[in-house]
Amino acid sequence: MNVTATSSLIAVLGVGLATYVMRAGLILALADRELPEPVTRALRYVAPAGLSALVVSLIADPEAVNNGISIAEAVGLSVAAIVAWKSKNLVVTLAGGMTVFWILLAVT
Repeated sequence: MNVTATSSLIAVLGVGLATYVMRAGLILALADRELPEPVTRALRYVAPAGLSALVVSLIADPEAVNNGISIAEAVGLSVAAIVAWKSKNLVVTLAGGMTVFWILLAVT
């Protein structure tokens, strides 16, 4: 099979359009309805669970990703964990952890 730039672009645009339609359709279908309390409560944990899965995969199998975890990553993750524990705010957690990580990368 001969893959060209045009066919690759068409595939990417097609998948992007399909994803957009699915997400927008769900949002528009539920726009004027209130979600049940158990669903709303469960949705609060989606972002932290996704980030936790990324962090655990980095730490649990570092050889597959980048030949180990660096000091900057370890310190950034530690700061993010402390900020998350104290603030209970995802945006503040990301800002704190990434700021420390970027500063350590720039210094080292």
